Amino acid sequence: MTVLQEPRTESHARRYGAGFLVKLALMAVVDAFGVYVLWAAWVAESWIILGAMLAMLVVVNWVYFSRRAVPLKYVVPGLVFLFTFQIFTIGYTGWVAFTNYGDGHNSTKEDAVTALLAQNERRVEGSPALPLTVVSDGDELGFVVVQPDGTTAAGDAEQPLEPVEATVADGTVTAVDGWEVLDRQQIIARQGEVTDLRVPVSDDPNNGSVRTQDARTGYVYLPTLVYDDGADTMTDTVTGTVYTPNDDGQFEAADGSTLDVGWRVFVGLDNFTTAFSDSRYAGPFFQIVAWTFVFAFASVATTFLLGMFLATVFNSPIRGRKIYRTLLILPYAIPGFVAPLLWSGLLNRSFGFVNQVLLGGAAVPWLTDPWLAKLSIIGVNLWLGFPYMFLICTGALQSLPSDVLEAAKIDGAGRLRTWSSVTMPLLLVSTTPLLISSFAFNFNNFALVYMLTGGGPRFEDASVPLGHTDILITMVYSVAGLDGTAPKNFGLASALSIVIFVIIATISAIAFKRTRSLEEIN
Repeated sequence: MTVLQEPRTESHARRYGAGFLVKLALMAVVDAFGVYVLWAAWVAESWIILGAMLAMLVVVNWVYFSRRAVPLKYVVPGLVFLFTFQIFTIGYTGWVAFTNYGDGHNSTKEDAVTALLAQNERRVEGSPALPLTVVSDGDELGFVVVQPDGTTAAGDAEQPLEPVEATVADGTVTAVDGWEVLDRQQIIARQGEVTDLRVPVSDDPNNGSVRTQDARTGYVYLPTLVYDDGADTMTDTVTGTVYTPNDDGQFEAADGSTLDVGWRVFVGLDNFTTAFSDSRYAGPFFQIVAWTFVFAFASVATTFLLGMFLATVFNSPIRGRKIYRTLLILPYAIPGFVAPLLWSGLLNRSFGFVNQVLLGGAAVPWLTDPWLAKLSIIGVNLWLGFPYMFLICTGALQSLPSDVLEAAKIDGAGRLRTWSSVTMPLLLVSTTPLLISSFAFNFNNFALVYMLTGGGPRFEDASVPLGHTDILITMVYSVAGLDGTAPKNFGLASALSIVIFVIIATISAIAFKRTRSLEEIN
């Protein structure tokens, strides 16, 4: 008997059909992005990111091209995002919390040395003013200068000045071989790069470099600091002071003075010690912690009680119930960062609608008095948050088993008794996890506080920009210096972030453990 075999081309067409080609194309895009990240990490010498990305690429390709890993195909995308945006972020924050990362300590020691040499310069006495033209070679900027003897030389940050053939008209270079002359608009667009550019005069750094402030005239500058790589010291050539590295990531002189630019170093628990013991932070910190707990608990309690009350009222047959329910959830439709801005205008002391219209021109300091500002934040959050509680309580009430309520009524329980002994416990079974998540959300409700009061009014005795309505997350934002009111201190901010994480995790764990007792009601 003859067995007819399927043509090889047809079997391959079935095996490698359109679905496989689509998968191949998508994986090619993923791999291309991964290779780009690998290359960027290699150039930046970020070995942790390089290793993590390489591992993820290997795992993803193995999962999607292996028949043994079919179930993982649905899990891997979520795991990748979990690792990237949660695990890595938490780990990086933890690492920063034990460093001095911040203003003056932004990079490595090598970068700090380079920055110090570049920022501490003086013009060479007697050096002539050199007519200068800004040029470019692709994205790289360079200078072309007219030497005192009339010759021209060009160079960039890496290549010292070298003689070039150029066209000079009225003492200004108009064309250069191998370079593009930038016009005035192009120079203005890259003004910061032009003023920061330093072109070495020669291969010997002791001969100085050419700089310009107006993109027309250049001068030769020499660094006032000299770094001795062998001795690992920085010497001021003007005063003769010698600076040596200290444990805080700075060059320090014998008299205790330090140079401005430092580098990142491991500082152990110093940031946590600063948060709890430094008078600049300790006093405001404990006040802010107390207010954060009050704000979070008050927000959950007020929104839940009002939402539950309204859900109970409209759970009974009422004429126009659907219209009322729709109107009640309207505040929930307004973006969470827009509503506080609107309320900040409504509560303005001098021009706000509340004072001018509702209170007949009164000047109530809703947002500038410490106590009124706190009440205003809780009130605005009540307006924003009760629709959510109204929705979940409505759903929970509608899902209550009717036979249990009927049994309570048959047993002679009144409305109040039925509510306290049956309805409320059953309601808490389904809503308690949401109340815990609401507490965690309000504990970190950055948008409300920042948009409504900005953390103000400020503490009078605080040397850092913190205020009476700041919660821990806005304190972290201010300490990090992201609002521009204080020097950046990412190490201390990360340490405070870990404190917030520990507090929320502890409270959530205790709360979830206590909710198990409610499950016995079922």
